[in-house]
Parts: sequence; C-alpha cells; structure tokens
Amino acid sequence: MPHDTSLIGTVVAGLGVAFLMGALAHRLRISPIAGYLLAGVLVGPFTPGIVADTGLALQLAEIGVILLMFGVGLHFSLKDLLAVRNIAVPGAIAQIAVASGLGIALGLSLGWPLAGSAIFGLALSVASTVVLLRALQARDMVETEKGRIAVGWLIVEDLAMVLALVLLPAMFGGRGDESGGAGLLQSAGIVALKVVGFVAFMLIVARRILPAVLHWVAHTGSRELFRLAVLAIALGVAFGAAVVFDVSFALGAFFAGMILGETQLSRRAAEETLPLRDAFAVLFFVSVGMLFDPKVLAEHPGPLVATVAIIVVGKAVAAYAIVRAFGHGSQTAMTIAASLAQIGEFSFILAGLGVGLKVMPEEARDLILAGSILSILFNPLFFTLAVRRMRADAPAEVEAAVEALPEAAPSRTVLIGYGRVGSHIGELLCGKGEALTVIEDQKDRAAAAGEAGAAVIVGNAASETVLRQAGLDSASTLLIAIPEGVEAGAIVRRARAINPKLVIVARAHSDEEVTDIVRHGADHVVMAERETAARMAERALLARA
Repeated sequence: MPHDTSLIGTVVAGLGVAFLMGALAHRLRISPIAGYLLAGVLVGPFTPGIVADTGLALQLAEIGVILLMFGVGLHFSLKDLLAVRNIAVPGAIAQIAVASGLGIALGLSLGWPLAGSAIFGLALSVASTVVLLRALQARDMVETEKGRIAVGWLIVEDLAMVLALVLLPAMFGGRGDESGGAGLLQSAGIVALKVVGFVAFMLIVARRILPAVLHWVAHTGSRELFRLAVLAIALGVAFGAAVVFDVSFALGAFFAGMILGETQLSRRAAEETLPLRDAFAVLFFVSVGMLFDPKVLAEHPGPLVATVAIIVVGKAVAAYAIVRAFGHGSQTAMTIAASLAQIGEFSFILAGLGVGLKVMPEEARDLILAGSILSILFNPLFFTLAVRRMRADAPAEVEAAVEALPEAAPSRTVLIGYGRVGSHIGELLCGKGEALTVIEDQKDRAAAAGEAGAAVIVGNAASETVLRQAGLDSASTLLIAIPEGVEAGAIVRRARAINPKLVIVARAHSDEEVTDIVRHGADHVVMAERETAARMAERALLARA
C-alpha cells in the first residue's frame, strides 16, 4: 500500500534529530535551543543527508507559535497589558526606529536601494516572540513585571509588523505604484479598521462566548473533550483572525488565551496544551535552522558580523536606554534588553516579502536568516549573563517617589509583594488584626494593600533605603512573596544585614531558587509543589487516624 510520507518524514526527521542534538547540547551544558537549530541545519536542504520538507516544517512551526502565544495569553490578562502600555507602546516604537535606522545605514553602505534597506532594517527591529517566551518561562518570569513589559513590548512590535506587511505591497506592488499616496492611506485605514474590529470582536463577543463554551465542556467531565475544546479555540481563533481580520496567527491566539485566562479554568487549559506547545516549539527552531545556508558565513563575513551586531548590541543598548529613560530600574532594563537581542518569525516573513516584491536583494534575506540563527543561539547566553549580573549585584534602586515615601507605622511583620500570593497573605494577617507593612512597587497593588488595612511603602524592595523605611530593623518577621527568585535572594541578603535576628520566609519555584535564597540567609523557603504534597499527605494521615 503506497504512502505519502512527506509530512510524517518531516515530523520524524525534525523531532528525531532535534532530540539527539538537544541531548548533546544538554550534555555540553548549553541551551537546548542550540541543538534544535543545529538539527534544522542538518535536515535542511543546504547540507547532505536527510532533507525534510521546508514548507511543511514552516507550517508546523506556525502551529507551535499559535499554541505558545495562546499559553502566554492564558497568563497575561487585559489588565496586565494595559498596565504596561505607558512603557511598551512608546518603547517599542522607539526601539523599532533605532534598529531600522541602523539596518538602513548598513544596507545603503552595501549598495542596496533605500526601499530594500528599509525592509531589511525593519526585519532586524522585531524580536521573536517564541524565543522570548521560552527564555521567560525557563526562568519563571512571565508573570513578573519585567515579563509583562517584555511581552507587551513584543505585542506592540507584532502589531507594527502586521501593519507593515499590509502596507508594503500597497507601496511597492503594482497597485501601490498606480494609486500613490491615496492608495497607501486607504490601505493603512483598512488595516487599522481590521485591527480595531478584531480587538472589539474579541472583547465584546468572544469574551462572552469562549468562556461559556469551555465551562460547559468542563462540566461534561470528559478530559479528552476539554483538551479538544482548548485546542479548537486556540487554533480556530488564530485562523479566523488571520482569514477574517488579516491579523497574525500569533496575535489571534494571544487574545484567545487572554480571554480564557480571566476564567477559573485557565490553569487547566494551560496544562492541557503544554505537551503540544513544547513539541511544536521545537519544530519552530528546527524550521529556522532549515532555512540557513552555511555558505553565507564564508561569502559575506563582514556584513554578517554587522547584522549580528545590530541585533544583539544595537537593539539591546537601545532598549536598555529607552527603559531607563522611562524611569524603570536597571534590572528591568537588562531583562528587556536581553529579551530583544534576537529576531525571528516576522523577520522571515518580511524578508520573503521584500524579495518577492523585488525591492530587497536575496543577499539581505540570507543575512537576516543567518542573523536570526546566530542571535537565537546567543540569546540564552545573554539571559544567563543578565541573571547572573542581577544575582551578583542587584541594584539598590529606588523609584523616583522614594524620597517622598511616607513613614510606615512600626510593624512586627513586613510583607514584600502584593500580587496573587502576597494579597492572600495580607488579607489573612490583616483579617486577624496583625499589624502589617507591605512593600510594593506597583501603585494599583499598593492601593489594594492599603484598602486591606496594611501600612504601605511604594518602592523597590531591592533598595536598602526602602527596607529601612518599612521598619525592617525593628521587625520580627519578613515575608517575601514576589515570584522572582533572583530579586528575592538579593532582598534576603540586604534584609539579613539590616536585622540579623529577623525571621525570613521566602517563596521559590525551583530547587535551584531554594538553594540560592537559603544561601543568602533565609530561614524558611516555601515551594508550592512541596507544600501541596505535604498538606495532602497530612490530610491523608489525619483521615486514617
């Protein structure tokens, strides 16, 4: 019986070789992403041996992008997105302008036309959402303020690229040449209407329908049906967004996840899609590696070095300066800089469009692909260096408002962080009449702590000034409820120096974070998985007694 094995062969070759290369990378203690990219090169058309179907691989990778963005949306509420708009919108626009300018300068120096140089620069300005999210998730930073800013920043970049993908054919295609500026304005207006229409539809219509459907499925008691419903919603909304509203698959999936993230079933939906998200994310990196022609390393070494420098140095420096200019601390700036020091999926689409419109040379596309692979390869290293820098020398930063901080009433207990965990702690302690001082750097959460009855200090707990302002030198207990293990370790070190007799209880997400926080001086570290297991075992023993 004959079989068409193109799809199966691509999946088997991609995942099989990715497993071998990923295992080798793990053995060498480097990022598995490096192994996945190398696997793509090995099964790509530019190297001998197994050759997978590049077109099918790219489509499979698109599914990975959809599922990954859906998962991010589950953890990223509309409130979080609006909370970072003041930095994400102007920051992304400014960073796109800087990176595009550097790319234009390089293109013109190589003798390319201005239009081709502009598309080249634009392709270098947008970071890969997949790479960013994998880096943030690996370090439990998606739900932190830094993670929210980084994700919001990339959402703004994605919207800008959607606009560019529609306007470029109008500007350089046959219709664009005939209609001129009027046609361009008309195209821009149509794009704006479609994006606004999509957002309105999701917030008004889908916000009511999708949660109701998922709740109905959950009440059927069928886990298989629930998993199928989640996948159908993620893929269906993403596909519908692209077909009906002409926005990207990723953006549609993100909004679908964000809407479901407001329901009580968000955690279960995230767990059900996790295995597929991981598998298809691997295929994304393999598909990137398949596009890489190693000959570009020998044929264009100078332009390649310049391209990589723009991506990993120019963009990072620009992002760091922009974040600092908006008043955020150096830890946040370093995180954003590391997040943006790479390019990805939208860059490939722009490169293909530029070559297809015959306004950008094929050499530029090769440089974009090579720059993408090298920047993705280096990005985990940049994140690791940034995290080590924060751990070794967490900055004693104070927000601009620190000088005007109110004096907090002396409290025996100080709580740092009033997010999902901290708010529950605060409500329990204040409800029992405990005098509590809360340190929180986000004003909306600080206001909620004040309403609960706690004394509030608005500032960065990594600052010794803020810790002293909260009366830590006379307190008996410090509770650290922030989800960022690196900052928690730095805070523990400073708190222990201020009050050696202080009882410090911190929160962690991994064994590595537990070890680091204890090393800095914490008395007790609570890890959710361990506490859940202990409480369940305790209940079982009590029931038996």
